[in-house]
Amino acid sequence: MKSIALIPLFGILLLIYNVLMLTGDANATMAKPMFDATLISGAAWTMTVGELMIAAGLVVLFAEMFKATRTGTASILDHALSMVVFVVFVVEFLVAKEAGNSTFLILGLMSLVDVIAGFSITIVAARRDLAVGAAVQ
Repeated sequence: MKSIALIPLFGILLLIYNVLMLTGDANATMAKPMFDATLISGAAWTMTVGELMIAAGLVVLFAEMFKATRTGTASILDHALSMVVFVVFVVEFLVAKEAGNSTFLILGLMSLVDVIAGFSITIVAARRDLAVGAAVQ
C-alpha cells in the first residue's frame, strides 16, 4: 500500500493525456463536450474533456498537498518522481505537437506547483517535527 502512495498522481493524468494523444487527435478530443446541463438561471453549461482534465488536476493537486505533509525517506522519493513528471510535462509541451495546448500547459503548471509546494511543505513539516522532538527532550 505504501508503494502506491509513492506514485505521483500527476503522472496518472499525464498517462491519461498521452493515451488520448496516441489514440487520436488530442486537441480535438480535449474540445469534445463531456456533458451539458441547463442551469436554474437558464444558462446552458457544457464541460469539455479538457475542462474535466483541468478539474481532475485541481483534485490531484489537493491530494498531493496532503501527501507532501509526510516526512521521511519515502517523501524524498515521492518528490523526486514528481519532479520527473514535471520535466516530462515540460518536454512534451515543447516537443509534442498534440501537447501544445492550454489544457496541457495548465496541467503542467499544476505539476510545477506540486513540486514547489511539495518541497516547501515537507521542509516546514520536518522543521516542526525537529522542533517538537527537541522540546520533548
